[in-house]
Amino acid sequence: MKTVFTAIVLIAALAAGSSQAADLSDADEIVSRANSASYYAGSDGRSEVRMIIRDAQGREQRRQFTVLRRTVEEAGDQDFLVVFSQPSDVRGTVFLVKKHVGLDDDRWLYLPGLDLVKRISAGDKRTSFVGAHYFYEDVSGRDPGEDTHVLDETTDESYVLTHTPKDSSQVEFSHYQTWIDKSTFLPTRIEYANSSGNVYRRVEVLEVEEIDGHPTVTKSRVVDVDSSGQTDMQFRYIAYDIGIPAEVFTERSLRRPPGEWLKRPATDQ
Repeated sequence: MKTVFTAIVLIAALAAGSSQAADLSDADEIVSRANSASYYAGSDGRSEVRMIIRDAQGREQRRQFTVLRRTVEEAGDQDFLVVFSQPSDVRGTVFLVKKHVGLDDDRWLYLPGLDLVKRISAGDKRTSFVGAHYFYEDVSGRDPGEDTHVLDETTDESYVLTHTPKDSSQVEFSHYQTWIDKSTFLPTRIEYANSSGNVYRRVEVLEVEEIDGHPTVTKSRVVDVDSSGQTDMQFRYIAYDIGIPAEVFTERSLRRPPGEWLKRPATDQ
């Protein structure tokens, strides 16, 4: 009995030691893993999104769109196509992103009412995405190379980091802080601070599910702290590794969205 008890104690001690050793201390490595978990799950992916925009008076606007994503190079360039289906005044609006690591992304917006393709400049990437509290940059993610990263704290659940822009003239924040889940490496909270150090914008993950083996955000919220407005996002019909071809992510799809890839999968999630 003593031998068994001793073995149990040793196993517990080893498990505790290995758990402690698993904690990372390199901020750049943590950010790299978080970026991979957030934007590079699978070789490609599809999701239908419901967006609920609320102002300080509680008035709501709703949007529904489908996001298609394709990874061109692992941890590197990606393509995104966002096609709006509801409400009627935004139906047919299409957003195309060619994400380039280390360079400015290429972004186009098609406005069907005007039959106009509009190029989104790099200077506009941190402006409102179709009237929401989300930004254009939020769709494809911020390049980790644009910031310096410092690990502030490691808790039982999270890595807490502070990120400071290398070129402050390109952004509206002085720095931002993230809480990154240690088990999934998904950021669960992001807080942006202004030049006075006050938090003015907050991104929160509300729900995470495992889909096709990938921890996936299924509900999130952005809050404008100053105005008390907020935008909720609900992600449905999510699938990975479905074989979306490269030609889907071309300027032709702005005016002629790829209906085959916008259809909901046969099985609901």
